[in-house]
Amino acid sequence: MTLDRDALFIGGTWARPATDAVLEVVSPHSEEVVARVPEGSTADIDLAVAAARRAFDEGPWPRMSPAERIDVVQNLSGLYAAKLEEMATIISTEMGSPISFSSLAQAPAPWMQIEAFLGIAREFPWEERRAGVLGADVVVRHEPVGVVAAIPPWNVPQFTILSKVVPALLAGCTVVVKPAPETPLDAYLLAELLVEAGVPEGVVSIVAGGREVGEHLVRHPGVDKVAFTGSTAAGRRIGAICGEQLKRVSLELGGKSAAIILDDADEAAAIEGLKFLGVMNSGQACVAQTRVLVSQERHDAFAAALASAIGAMKVGDPLDPATEIGPMVAQRQQERVASYIRIGQEEGAQLLTGGEGRPEGLDQGWYVRPTVFAGVDNKMRIAQEEIFGPVLSVIPYVDVADAVRIANDSEYGLAGTVWTADQEAGLEVARGVRTGTYGVNTYTMDFAAPFGGFKASGLGREFGPEGLAQYTEAKSVYLSAPAM
Repeated sequence: MTLDRDALFIGGTWARPATDAVLEVVSPHSEEVVARVPEGSTADIDLAVAAARRAFDEGPWPRMSPAERIDVVQNLSGLYAAKLEEMATIISTEMGSPISFSSLAQAPAPWMQIEAFLGIAREFPWEERRAGVLGADVVVRHEPVGVVAAIPPWNVPQFTILSKVVPALLAGCTVVVKPAPETPLDAYLLAELLVEAGVPEGVVSIVAGGREVGEHLVRHPGVDKVAFTGSTAAGRRIGAICGEQLKRVSLELGGKSAAIILDDADEAAAIEGLKFLGVMNSGQACVAQTRVLVSQERHDAFAAALASAIGAMKVGDPLDPATEIGPMVAQRQQERVASYIRIGQEEGAQLLTGGEGRPEGLDQGWYVRPTVFAGVDNKMRIAQEEIFGPVLSVIPYVDVADAVRIANDSEYGLAGTVWTADQEAGLEVARGVRTGTYGVNTYTMDFAAPFGGFKASGLGREFGPEGLAQYTEAKSVYLSAPAM
């Protein structure tokens, strides 16, 4: 099976690109080209937005009933379910996610989103009649926001595409997706499923490209809303552009989440949880619990046990089911993570496991050694800046109030956890930490509940009714009072 493509998905059909430019998709494991696809240009974006604009202004999709749109998305759900294994393999091939993670989350979680949004859409108050305070009723409608620019990152590409495309479609919007240049392959498999599901022409376009193409899409006057997932730096730029144009925007950005280990926590359970939550997707996850806060009394013993567990994780070929940590997505990311490991040592943190250099036995691929630092001061760069790799910092705290203070001492506020034998005590800690999502002895995303961040971790929410509402505009229709 070839993964190459020779066309772009514009307006719901496969179209010749405007230029001969090509994106080479490189395996992070072998460093070999695994596919070639057209590189979208600004001219291609113009065509895609024009198609989306026509489909929204003149086409049937926004004018269908919610029930009719639900039927089409239900078709997509069935088709997607049949492609989970293929989707997981493609994502692991193009970005290096361990197949164990791709099979658990990269492919199934997007399908779960579809199913969750379908249930939410069936109960959503698309139009409701309220009793007004002036003697007449008011009809409140939730109408589609318009043409949506959806810009996902490379780390969880399908997860972040569908978190935008599915609620946008259910709301009656049209969408232009700009996948990351590292991960276009899964997006084009999705395009095939959209056609087969019966999404009308013009409603969805998918044009992979780089930053210039992405910024052109954000600035395009034909776009009504931008939905972006990625770095906080890029989010600030997108937010500024949208602010100039008073364009609707939602931003799911970076994180530097803290896991607080209370003294009564089960050490083995907390470490087993952090083996996943700290370095999930090889550490390339915005919600990764990369700051581990432990009391001064337990710090040394807990840090040593955590380092032993992280250091024993299998690093290697992402398509090997036994692999727990794969390569970084690109050489630049490998070099970035290595630079932070040097910074941590220079700042005086104690290196317990990992460090610079390749993992043993891996002579190719963009790998780094999973690393644990102990005795970290929260002011250090390794504790404040998002590294986006398998690097954990163990930070001592004096008491629970100090732990909450340290957790909040960050520009980010996306996720976090607390580990304790007392769930009520954990809930009290959760109330004090300023993040958009939190877990007591666990962390997950429930698609019935809103996901998003405080502070520099973003604007707006995904999932739940709140996530669907991000793709609507509320309209009030005032009715005349009945004649006396």
